[in-house]
Amino acid sequence: MKILAVDDHAHNIRLIGDILIEGGYEILPAYSGAEALDVLATHTPDLILLDINMPGMSGFELLAQIKTDEHLADIPVIFLTALDDIGSRLEGFGLGAEDYLVKPFNPLELIARVQARLRMKVTTDDLRDKQKVIRQTFERFVAPSVVEQLLKAPHDVKLGGQLQEVTVFFADIEGFTGISERTDPQNLLSILNRYHHLIVDIVQAHGGTIDKFMGDAVMALFNAPLQQADHVRRAVNAACDIHVALPDFHRDLPPQFRLPVNFGIHTGTAVVGHVGTVQAMDYTAVGDTVNIASRLQDAAHGGRILVSAAAYQAVRDHVNVAASGELNLRGRGQPVQTYAITCA
Repeated sequence: MKILAVDDHAHNIRLIGDILIEGGYEILPAYSGAEALDVLATHTPDLILLDINMPGMSGFELLAQIKTDEHLADIPVIFLTALDDIGSRLEGFGLGAEDYLVKPFNPLELIARVQARLRMKVTTDDLRDKQKVIRQTFERFVAPSVVEQLLKAPHDVKLGGQLQEVTVFFADIEGFTGISERTDPQNLLSILNRYHHLIVDIVQAHGGTIDKFMGDAVMALFNAPLQQADHVRRAVNAACDIHVALPDFHRDLPPQFRLPVNFGIHTGTAVVGHVGTVQAMDYTAVGDTVNIASRLQDAAHGGRILVSAAAYQAVRDHVNVAASGELNLRGRGQPVQTYAITCA
């Protein structure tokens, strides 16, 4: 690990080097604040040992400048100084220093404090890396409020595949393929994006995670990545809110683009996590639960919301049913019990 030692007295830096090099640390020397900034322009040390009283730029001034640079601000700093007054200590900690050690110091204490700060840095870096992965994975697919909840406990978020209960939601624009054959591509894409904007906003408002777009269809997950006790009800409510919003939405569209949206919802276990390669990964769900939800959406027509028996049992006290019955879904040998939900 690299340690930047900043002190205007060469013998102090030699002493620091003699103490820490034996521990396997590489020392980057700097004899002024300006020289330290030059070093930081080409190196990113794991820790900075910083004197306060230096000509030209004090340690306080240097630290204040370091903290304004997003690439340097997270490097831990230990003040190593002859100033022993409480005012200097408070100013140092107020500027963001992690520790404060007074000269003359005990070599064993210096080593112990350096080791402690570097251990803490490893933990902090690990946490920051997890938060970065969470942001990169979920910011495009879930509401900002969900991302913030995930960031509060990043170690609880399992980014590998795991078997869990999930509600899968499919929404598809009926007849969109037909109009695509006779519509200018640029206009067609604009209309599609408007539909997707409506669907995504409502799904995310109910805590759903946008899994993927498949042409004019949208797949979303509930109960992942955050656990939701009422995930089935959230999915059904999202479908109803979209259904109810469509008449007003259609008023701003030419008549030929006023199309119904069909829904399929099923709840069950699926493998949820990253699928793909290191270069291209998606957060998604795979398994028969996804297939059933997709087939339900295929079977829905005229703006219907079709849910499976498992989904209906979870929300039966909160919804009305227009019809029910067994359907032969594509790709399944046995009929599946389904329910068509009506929205108030």
